[in-house]
Amino acid sequence: MSADLIDGKQVAAAVRAEVAARVAALAFTPGLTVVLVGDDPASAIYVRNKDRAAAAAGIAARTLRLPADTTEAALLAIVAGLNADPTVDGILVQMPLPPQIRARAVIEAIDPAKDVDGLHPINSGRLHDGRPGLVPCTPVGVMRLLAHAGASIRGARALVLGRSALVGKPMAALLTNADATVTVAHSRTRDLAAECRRAEILVAAVGRAEMVRGDWVANDAIVIDVGINRLPDGRLVGDCATAECATHAAAITPVPGGVGPMTIACLLENTVTAALARRA
Repeated sequence: MSADLIDGKQVAAAVRAEVAARVAALAFTPGLTVVLVGDDPASAIYVRNKDRAAAAAGIAARTLRLPADTTEAALLAIVAGLNADPTVDGILVQMPLPPQIRARAVIEAIDPAKDVDGLHPINSGRLHDGRPGLVPCTPVGVMRLLAHAGASIRGARALVLGRSALVGKPMAALLTNADATVTVAHSRTRDLAAECRRAEILVAAVGRAEMVRGDWVANDAIVIDVGINRLPDGRLVGDCATAECATHAAAITPVPGGVGPMTIACLLENTVTAALARRA
């Protein structure tokens, strides 16, 4: 490997310390409620990590665990109660949801002022309009990592591989708002490798194990690998073949230990932002 590894754990620790300092200076305790429906093992681990990180930062966090057969109406009623609860500053309904519940209906039911996942259409609209609002945590974390890596974003050619509402689309909007020249690529893109090779900043968020090969990466590009995929042998890998890509890139995030820690850190940051905005 010749690329510098971008240490997401280190950057996330700094963000969590900033959040803890902000919380300690407040006259109130911000409140975060996570709703977990069902028993998806990965979601359960993720939620447990969120609870621990929030408690360490001084945020009052709780998780509502609901059975997998919870109806959509029951979940919407719980969300309505959280919207009305003055002690709750942030609401996060953990995805994926069981098939009987429409994710979009739940997202749209959350008070935009408490939507710390940044997925409500009002928050999405604010982001794409370049206005302040709550932004999805993973793309915000990626912007932090790019800053840590010393990326010169203004005027840079950036490619976002993936167009999900959770990562790809808000990522493209953040980079555009930061004056990058942005291409969004996906499974239907013609000559995807050539498009990737044009990028000075490459953000891979497509959800396919090691899809991005070394010869897809421009020399001295900065590569942010959002993907996390478990192989049959149990190994966790990203959307990029890290060792190959590192022979071309100037800097690259590892998997695990890159983007993942930033998502939780930025969730805490969003919770404090929401708490302050609600009391302004």
